[in-house]
Amino acid sequence: MQDLAQIRKEYTLLSLDEKSISPSPFQQFEKWFNEALTAKVLEPNAMNLATVSENGRPSSRIVLLKGFDEQGFIFFTNYQSNKGKDLEQNPFCSLSFFWPELERQVRIEGSAGKIPTDQSDAYFNSRPRESQIGAWASPQSSVIASRIIIEERYNSIEKKFEGEKSITRPNQWGGYITKPFLIEFWQGRHSRLHDRIQYTLVDGPWKINRLAP
Repeated sequence: MQDLAQIRKEYTLLSLDEKSISPSPFQQFEKWFNEALTAKVLEPNAMNLATVSENGRPSSRIVLLKGFDEQGFIFFTNYQSNKGKDLEQNPFCSLSFFWPELERQVRIEGSAGKIPTDQSDAYFNSRPRESQIGAWASPQSSVIASRIIIEERYNSIEKKFEGEKSITRPNQWGGYITKPFLIEFWQGRHSRLHDRIQYTLVDGPWKINRLAP
């Protein structure tokens, strides 16, 4: 096995300073996200979502960002999943993006809540039919005896909606919006002297600080 202590990479591509950033973290995120798209980063909207259960146990998983604006960052899931149950008990969560092609990370802390049902309906209707059926078929995070069970559920739901032009959204599936109170932009630099710019929401305006690497 390779010696993990010897795995290292020198970051030299770009820099980040207070003079070049936007006063709005959302505009700064949009700039970086568009640059990730241009750089053809693999799944640039993939983000780590970390939640904490009612008994204080943390967990994290990768989900996909499906929208963002000045209000926050939107993702969709099964409300009855482990992450849905966590957020029901404790809405505070963290989102992290890692774009290695650009040697960048974005870390977001905030509070998540369900988006209006009409917005969840609109996104659900835009999904491929197979994904819509999958949302109905999967009791996400529940223990199942074998894969064949979920495949049989999928086939049953597919037959149920056979011939119907549209599939309604199941009540247990929908969107969340994470409204941030902290956003940090991290740019890898040489000698591990990374650039870290942090936006913190303080009584209305965003306060900008540089953090030690």
